Amino acid sequence: MAFHYPNGTPYNNHEAPKSKKQVKKQKSIQFGKRGMDFEEEINKSNAYYLMHSKAVVHKKPTPVQIVKVDYPSRSAAVIKEAYFRQASTTDYNGVYKGYYLDFEAKETKNKTSFPFKNFHQHQIDHIQQCLAQNGICFVLLWFSSLNRCFFFSGEELVTCWSKQEKTGKKSLPLSIIEKNGIEIQIGIAPRVPYLDAVEQHIQSNKGVAINDN
Repeated sequence: MAFHYPNGTPYNNHEAPKSKKQVKKQKSIQFGKRGMDFEEEINKSNAYYLMHSKAVVHKKPTPVQIVKVDYPSRSAAVIKEAYFRQASTTDYNGVYKGYYLDFEAKETKNKTSFPFKNFHQHQIDHIQQCLAQNGICFVLLWFSSLNRCFFFSGEELVTCWSKQEKTGKKSLPLSIIEKNGIEIQIGIAPRVPYLDAVEQHIQSNKGVAINDN
């Protein structure tokens, strides 16, 4: 019987120890070149944070309505048709040191900017609603061609999003992300140590009420 961790990672208690050469080769692999692995690495990072009592963050389930299911055998079922019951908001939410976290993970192959088309109005609306309740909202931006990852606050994203109608710009320049965001150095455990950026964001905003009118 196959066992998996809650984040989907297969568990193998009898896996042979890796040689130094194998470990070195594994570390040299850039996960940005392997499709959707950015999200997988965030999931693993969340599992690490949970295991070490750093934070409780999970990927949000997407509500799906199953329409058609085939039963090729009595012990198996195959979903043939389904649809999303509602528009998704953001990818992840949870709690860290009493702070509510809500964030999205996005990836691009672009080297100089991050396309606004990767975001949707309902996601921006959701971020604004969470910010209004003093939640900590942000996006993790992964530039796969550059192997660079950034924390970009929800406040900054909303501001840049609102300006695009006036400026006509269809993307968020990397220079702006570098200036107003926080670069995250990819590690080993956790692979995407985004809580370091969250902590930096909290410290830089201490004493500042987000909704102080």
